[in-house]
Amino acid sequence: MHTKTMEGLIGARANIDMTNVPMRVYKEARRKGDTATMKRAMGYVNEFEDKAGEYKKKAEEGMKKDAEEAAKKEKAQREEMVEKRREEKRQMEEKLAADRQENTAQNAEAKYAKVQSTGEDTVQISGQGKALSENQIQGQHMSECPVTGQNGTGEAYMDRKPVTYTKTGETVSQSQEGSISVSV
Repeated sequence: MHTKTMEGLIGARANIDMTNVPMRVYKEARRKGDTATMKRAMGYVNEFEDKAGEYKKKAEEGMKKDAEEAAKKEKAQREEMVEKRREEKRQMEEKLAADRQENTAQNAEAKYAKVQSTGEDTVQISGQGKALSENQIQGQHMSECPVTGQNGTGEAYMDRKPVTYTKTGETVSQSQEGSISVSV
């Protein structure tokens, strides 16, 4: 509580309490019919009430300052809480990113171990193959095969027949001849 508020409240209360004495004198003088004492007593009552009004104004000023200080304090607390939440969010995002990297590494290791345990074959692409793949992804098409040297749109591709490979790696050409029979 601001000092002006306390001073105003205490002063106003004290001056209002002090009006009781001159009011009692006023009432007694009225019963006796003494108008001079009545006027003097009412003068004191008015004086105390005026002082109480001044203290009331001081209390109001102090209350305004209290409200301003409380608003500033509340705003600072809100800003502090927002900053704290931002920091917590940043830390959480960092933790999630680290967890994702850790999970990605663990998944890659698990897949590699699975491939090793099942005996599956793996394919490794050379740097030249990666470059060709990236060119194709970016919309560029290869015009010539780097292995055979043949044109990708040329007749050499049109003349090819489908080929099947055996388990030993030998090629077996497929014949276009054959009949399909369906019995019902």
